[in-house]
Parts: sequence; C-alpha cells; structure tokens
Amino acid sequence: MRIAALLVAISLVFSSTAALADSVAAAREVIVAQEQAFVRGDASAAYSHAAPAIREIFPAPDIFMAMVQKGYPPVYRHKSFEFGESRVEGGWIAQRVHIIDANGEAWEALYTLEQQADGSYKITGCSLLKAGQSV
Repeated sequence: MRIAALLVAISLVFSSTAALADSVAAAREVIVAQEQAFVRGDASAAYSHAAPAIREIFPAPDIFMAMVQKGYPPVYRHKSFEFGESRVEGGWIAQRVHIIDANGEAWEALYTLEQQADGSYKITGCSLLKAGQSV
C-alpha cells in the first residue's frame, strides 16, 4: 500500500513538472514568434501575440509596431536574444530574456504572458532594463 501511494505521489510530481515545462515552452514559442515577426517587420504577426489588454491600448498592428520601435528598440532590433529563468504562477508566466542590442549593449527583458481561454499564451507586457541596473 505504501509503495503504491509513493508511486502515485511521484507520478503527480513528474506530471505537474512536465505541465510546467510545457507551459514555459509554449510561452517561449510565443515570445520567439513575436521576436521573429519584429525581425521581419511583420506588424500583423507581432500584434497577433499581444494579449487583449495590449490590443485595447494599441488598437491596430501599425500603432503597436510604432510603439515597439520607439519604446523597445533592443526588443525590435538586436544581435542576440536568449532566454533566462522563468516563473509560472497559475495561468501566468514571467520569462526573462537576455538581449544584446544592435549597438552591443546588454539588456534584461521581463516578459509576462497570460494563458487565454483557448489555452494559448499571449504577451501581457515587457519590462526592459539595461543589464546591471535595478528597479
């Protein structure tokens, strides 16, 4: 009986760990898809990964793209873009990204994503700091 209970507990731990890993992988795919849309200059594709609240603030793809170009140049154009640590809280994911901008300067981006009713993840925000600075 104890062995069966232990096996059930172990399988629950592994299944929840796998689910978290799947959620992080899905969120990272969304971030990469948006990043690649920026690289291509594809405003519609980039905009498609924004959460509904972001779409309310920026009601059209070209308006959204202009905001990213002006406010987030390291996200829009960069030399490197690498994932750091992630954190999962319910249907929310926070994902750090290490960025080297077009001028060779290091940045830290913190993306937040929310799981939607259809199970997909959409980007709810991105905070950007020069590497080494604190909030």
